[in-house]
Formats: sequence, structure tokens, C-alpha cells
Amino acid sequence: MWRKIDNALPYLSKLSRQGLKMEGLGSNIGIHINEIPVSYAKCQQVLNDIWQTMTPKMVIHLGIAPGAKGITLEQTGKNYCYKDKDVSGLCPAGHCCVEGGPEQLNSIIDMRSLGKHLKSMGLDVIYSRDAGRFLCDFVYYYSLYHGKGKAALIHVPASGSLASPERLVPQLQTIIQNLLQQLDSPAHTT
Repeated sequence: MWRKIDNALPYLSKLSRQGLKMEGLGSNIGIHINEIPVSYAKCQQVLNDIWQTMTPKMVIHLGIAPGAKGITLEQTGKNYCYKDKDVSGLCPAGHCCVEGGPEQLNSIIDMRSLGKHLKSMGLDVIYSRDAGRFLCDFVYYYSLYHGKGKAALIHVPASGSLASPERLVPQLQTIIQNLLQQLDSPAHTT
């Protein structure tokens, strides 16, 4: 069984990325880490390549959430209102992600129940239905659209003790392993 783990922003600590790759997620789970450019057009190219050539069972995006107090599990990606310019000084055409696409898309993963389960294990996670209107949400919606809901977005704090690789990597491992268990549950294996 092959899954793709993907970093939505290059700012996620290199140590955290390397730690997740080194520690792994268990047998039969392939981890491929790609940095997605902070550019609407370039991220679409990278995501097209991922979805068309790698055919992952699931793509998990990791993004930075400045000011966040915990790890945020995002349920929904939005298609419209992308008015902030990327590093190239551009906005997407029509300020939307996919022309003619639905207003919003949800992950096939039930992030609310995942969050409740993880909180019962002592993890500091937050459930969210609004990933913002910049590159993380844009990337998430694009993956949800092209992956038919088989994507997830996890926002991690930019600073603080939880942002350290020593704390972040084990928590990400637990979150992703539980997410993949939900994906493999009978409700999702049809």
C-alpha cells in the first residue's frame, strides 16, 4: 500500500521533514517529501505531476500556521477568494483554484472524529473547516479536486515548543498513522 506525504510549504523545518522521513510511518507506507513552491501556478504543476504520475492512495499536505497553538486538522478546501499574491506577485485567474469547480470540497477523512480520537490520546490538535485563503488552502483544494477527496491538510505551528522537531515529528507520526488507519477502515475500502 503506497501513500504520499507531501510538504505544502518549504518553511516546515528541514529537521522535521528529515525526522519524519527517517522515523517513517510503518511498513508498506512510502514517504515521498516534495516542497511545493509558494506560487499558485507552480504548485499546480507540482500537484499535477503528483496526481498523474505517482497515483497515490492519499496525499497528506503539511503547512505552516503562524500563531497556531496546536496542530490543526483541516477538513475543507475552498475554491474561491484567493486574493493574496504569491511570491511572484500573482493571484490565480478569477481568484479561484479550479474554474467551474465546487465552492468547497471535503477530505474523505473525517477530521472531526480523528481529532477527538487524537485528543483522547493526549495530543494537542484542533479541528478546522477553514484553512485560510492562501497557498495551503489552494493546494489542499487542488488535491481534493484531483484526488477525489483523497487528501489531507495538517497545519503545524510556526514557532513555540510544539514546532521543535523533537515534539513535532512523533506527533505527526501518530496523527498520520491514525489518519491512514481511518483511510483503511471498511468505510473507505470500497
